[in-house]
Amino acid sequence: MDKVKLYKSTKEPEIYHYFNANKEKLWMFRHKYYDAAGKRREKKKSGFKTEKAALKALLEVKAATLRGETKHIENDNLTVGQWLDIWYEANQKKWKIASQKQREMAIRLQMKPLIGHFKLQQLTKAIYQKHYINEVEKKYKPSTVRLLHNLFKVAINAAVEEEILTRNKLQGTVLPSLRGKEAKKNYLTPEQLSILLNHIKQHENIAYYSLFLTIAYTGMRKGEALGLQWRNIDFTNQTITIERHRGNNGVDSTKTKNSERSIKIDEIVLQQLKSYRIAVKAFLLSHGRKLHDDITKDDSYIFISPNTAEPFISTRLNPIFNRIVAAAGLPATTIHGLRHTHATILMNNDIPVKAIAERLGNTPEMIHTTYGHVLREMEDKIIDTFDRAIENGAKSGASS
Repeated sequence: MDKVKLYKSTKEPEIYHYFNANKEKLWMFRHKYYDAAGKRREKKKSGFKTEKAALKALLEVKAATLRGETKHIENDNLTVGQWLDIWYEANQKKWKIASQKQREMAIRLQMKPLIGHFKLQQLTKAIYQKHYINEVEKKYKPSTVRLLHNLFKVAINAAVEEEILTRNKLQGTVLPSLRGKEAKKNYLTPEQLSILLNHIKQHENIAYYSLFLTIAYTGMRKGEALGLQWRNIDFTNQTITIERHRGNNGVDSTKTKNSERSIKIDEIVLQQLKSYRIAVKAFLLSHGRKLHDDITKDDSYIFISPNTAEPFISTRLNPIFNRIVAAAGLPATTIHGLRHTHATILMNNDIPVKAIAERLGNTPEMIHTTYGHVLREMEDKIIDTFDRAIENGAKSGASS
């Protein structure tokens, strides 16, 4: 560009025209300004077909510099992929381990391949909808699509905070319905849960029974149960305090702030945990553990593998649970299905949604989203009950 002869516009001193290799007349602007640090800079852009288009772009740059939006100007060639790399590197140490892995994989496998090549400042809602959301919808279930969208929004909002973008243009993106997320098939009836727990008690190690009983009777997440330490059990006040999550990526804080909670536990669970603690001590002694190395001390994890004498590994529990469910002759469900079972039983016994949300470490909105089918069934039951009451009242009041 520097070797091309420039001709200054008669209308605006920072506008020029020039001729490209094909002798085509094109326009450009060169604007000098001071950045936030007071350093003298120049912004230039070429390739405009008309003088009017170059002037319009120049005025936008001038307006941005007057508003102090110099970062926006300096990063106008930044691609989505480049920004995602910058954002991840700058923030990864602030995030939980699970969040780091989740975001790194989303950036590498979905975001950069689909829209990484677009200029960040030129990414519109229409482009995002067509090239990202519509594409991931073809591969993933609605809840995953929404998760990927929310992750990308975090990155975009960070660019706004850094003044690289003036605003988030993705508001109003059309996302798939969450109706498919409702836990219609992933829970057991009270009778089926009773069969399952009795089967585990009779045929499986006490470690599995204690773990699955605790999850079923509290509705806690698998990672929350695996993160429990003996000091989290208050045998006097009959409560469990949930304050951490332990999964394949190690130990971390709970999923959300709402997830940190203390809940009341049933006498059945309390007595089982007492029995399990005694059994664990005997088990550890048989494996050569010394008493001063007692894994049942307050800061030790409660649920340990009967094979390794170490805390359970999250993913290894899934095939064990699947085997147990099949052996009990029950329809397929998951460990997380025990949480859904707990919530569904509470709903069917008219426990308020707010109370269920607090017990599960969720929001009432999430309860409505996940268990909407149960709430609709309850509404039908309310209508039937009212109808019967009116009908019976009419009969009792009828004259002979």
